[in-house]
Amino acid sequence: MSLMTIHLKIWRQKGPQVKGQFQDYTLNTVNEHMSFLEMLDVLNEELILKGLEPVEFDYDCREGICGSCNLVINGRAHGPKKLTAACQLHMRNFKDGDSIVIEPARAEAFPVIKDLVVDRSAFDRIIAAGGYISVRTGSAPEANSIPVEQHDATSAFDFAACIGCGACVAACPNSSASLFTAAKIAHLNKFPQGELERRDRVVAMVDQMNEEGFGDCSNFAECEAVCPKGISISGIAEMRRDYLKAMVGV
Repeated sequence: MSLMTIHLKIWRQKGPQVKGQFQDYTLNTVNEHMSFLEMLDVLNEELILKGLEPVEFDYDCREGICGSCNLVINGRAHGPKKLTAACQLHMRNFKDGDSIVIEPARAEAFPVIKDLVVDRSAFDRIIAAGGYISVRTGSAPEANSIPVEQHDATSAFDFAACIGCGACVAACPNSSASLFTAAKIAHLNKFPQGELERRDRVVAMVDQMNEEGFGDCSNFAECEAVCPKGISISGIAEMRRDYLKAMVGV
């Protein structure tokens, strides 16, 4: 197994109120079977052995499920491979001698906590504003007792796949959270249990999204292009229709 030399340019920032800068590092012990985060682990081990401060980066499951690992890699959220979260990206997607620029998601609503870690609690507040069903529906019904069209069930499942990583915000020129918000609205609105609160939900969540300081959607579709779960921007159009209907009382 041959080892690769990888040159890294990583954003270092001690806190949200401190000016950050890129720092250069070189790793000579990278192999193609490492995941991207394992490569960062190796870097941190070397830094610790040298008595230097390791690079802070966020992760949890490392299985492409939790959304914590969102990094902007060479200018693209989650890196060069489509439908792949950063934790599932492997070094075989790079070549010996490559230079890789790693930075956090850039958005006013995502303040940097330290280095590559950003505060994504704005997403939590959008969910808290209406991303739930409060209507009493009793215990879980038998699967076939409430008919749901196959198209609606499939669409709801596709939108529910959103892991809240924030790649959509990082990629959008306007730093819009419309794809995330639309996905969280749509997967509830597709089912009979979610229909009763449909209008209140979309108004509350969109208003909270705007209050958090995210930009508006201009249909660039960069969000869809980098989403590791392939969430469709069709949800944004649906969210806008629902919001307009709620506002005019249709």
